[in-house]
Amino acid sequence: ESYIYLPLLEETGYMPSQKYAFQPEILEHAQRIGKHYDLYSRTYFQTQIREQRWDDEAGQWVLTTNRGDVFRARRVVVSSGSLNRPKLPGIPGLKSFKGHTFHTSRWDYKYTGGSPLGGLDKLAGKRVGIIGTGATGIQCIPHLGNTAGHLYVFQRTPSSIDERRQKATDPNWWKSLQKGWQADRNDNFTKLLVGVPVDEDLVNDGWTEIFKSLGELQDSTGNRDISDEELKLLGEVVDYQHDERIRARVDSVVKDKTTAEVLKHYYRPWCKRPCFNDDYLPTFNKPNVALVDASGHGGVERVTEKGVVVNGVEYELDCIIFATGFEVSRATYTHQAELEIFGRNGMKLGDYWKDGMRTYQGFMAHGFPNCYHMGFTQTGYTPNFTYMLDNQAKHLAKLFVDLKKNGKTAIEPTLEAENAWLKLVMAPNAMTEYLKACTPGYYNAEGESKKDNDGFLQGHYPEGGLKFYQMLAEWRAKGDYAGLSVR
Repeated sequence: ESYIYLPLLEETGYMPSQKYAFQPEILEHAQRIGKHYDLYSRTYFQTQIREQRWDDEAGQWVLTTNRGDVFRARRVVVSSGSLNRPKLPGIPGLKSFKGHTFHTSRWDYKYTGGSPLGGLDKLAGKRVGIIGTGATGIQCIPHLGNTAGHLYVFQRTPSSIDERRQKATDPNWWKSLQKGWQADRNDNFTKLLVGVPVDEDLVNDGWTEIFKSLGELQDSTGNRDISDEELKLLGEVVDYQHDERIRARVDSVVKDKTTAEVLKHYYRPWCKRPCFNDDYLPTFNKPNVALVDASGHGGVERVTEKGVVVNGVEYELDCIIFATGFEVSRATYTHQAELEIFGRNGMKLGDYWKDGMRTYQGFMAHGFPNCYHMGFTQTGYTPNFTYMLDNQAKHLAKLFVDLKKNGKTAIEPTLEAENAWLKLVMAPNAMTEYLKACTPGYYNAEGESKKDNDGFLQGHYPEGGLKFYQMLAEWRAKGDYAGLSVR
């Protein structure tokens, strides 16, 4: 929800218009933050750092941009994200199609018309195909169905679609909030998602509902002192009840029973990102929308000059849209941003991480002084990324202030500390066995996991996000920089 997803609401004095904000409002708030903190005067837009090289003698990083600029910095924070390189499917004949194509992350409004809010009027009369029915496809398919002459939705695996329950923000409720409310609300949300009891569910949406069900079922046994195996079985019961409710919703919304069956997900809730949308399922009641079940051959068979082939049938199209997500790989974390980092003695970070990330606390790597990474891998994972990044930014800011106050110029983790951290975060966790039984996706390395710690939801602080940030606060409070080489 926007009350916890949009950061710095109290600081900027902004009230979101709805419980779930759409893209234009999110962009507007990002701009509001930039203006509020005068970030525009200190930001180089449309500028890419191509190389980052450590100068050991000067104790500085030398950074080169795609514009030929050269900067020097004492400390560098890399927050490029791991989902930034669009992924196209490996479908035979992909380049042979003579119609129009684009990826959803590079939406072509010149071709479709309209805006992020819809109104894609230029698609009238066109035969449009979209490949991919994950979180992105769920968002854009209703808009495509409203305007395309005919829309073919090619589905390999159905998504789980729950209600969004959108509603306008009540100004009176907003005025009643006390100072510190956003941090409290975020903590409340995060506690519910890791099983920490709370007096009240402040967010009260589809995310928290799943986790509350497990707590309620556990309470109903009359005994909280149950074994891990018993808790696992209870979890399966809760998952089944949840899945049955979602599948029943498909039947209640989609009129054609054959289409409804194909739209029902058949895996446990956390095998893929759960989706919440009120417009997706009704789209399949429109006469111009057809669902094409591509599961029989593991997806679309091939692309031709004229269109897409599934189960031996060719669907002629004017346009193919790829809602196929992003490349996900911990080993290419920095390369995805086209950034080469060279640490002490010319060591390239990509080589150091060729078998996956190696960090201490998720932020620092041995041999790369004063280089800090922000993100979800090897840190305390929470579903709300802005909450996670906000806490990480505060941690780094406090660390930098302490270092400057104590006259320290360079820090990096010891190899021993890095190895110990790696052992901690890469050990099998509660999701390991769960994900092995899931359908292919980025959560489980497309079902080709070779190790227990492969996949998007692996390699995190085992006690969760809340405990992770508590641990960091206690680590800072000690002031001895345990695990670090400091000079």
